[in-house]
Amino acid sequence: MIYRIAADLTLIIHLLFIVFVLLGGLLTYRWRWMLFVHLPCVIWVALLEFYGWICPLTPLEQQLRLAGKQEGYSGGFVEHYLIPIIYPSGLTPRIQIIIGISVIAINLAIYAWLTLHHFRRKNRDNAAARG
Repeated sequence: MIYRIAADLTLIIHLLFIVFVLLGGLLTYRWRWMLFVHLPCVIWVALLEFYGWICPLTPLEQQLRLAGKQEGYSGGFVEHYLIPIIYPSGLTPRIQIIIGISVIAINLAIYAWLTLHHFRRKNRDNAAARG
């Protein structure tokens, strides 16, 4: 039972990491230092996708499932809802490249929006100080 729980927690951490990579740039609006955590994660995931590498969390989860005498991903919320998101069927090298490009594009859009918002706010504050 402990291995199944550990495997499920690994899967949840994996999903949270994916969400962080996709949307973590928004955290830099509040905490500038988060940029130094988020950007390396984005680069890491893009490299994983471009080169077809496997995230270390995947074999860890698989080993935990095997240690827990589980065969595959059957039953339960985690297996039914989260696994298809993290491990889509039919994943090809071309799809991985598209995913890598999408990760970069989403984050470029977020950072561009934040930069634009920052400059607009700065200009508004400067205008208010002068006027």
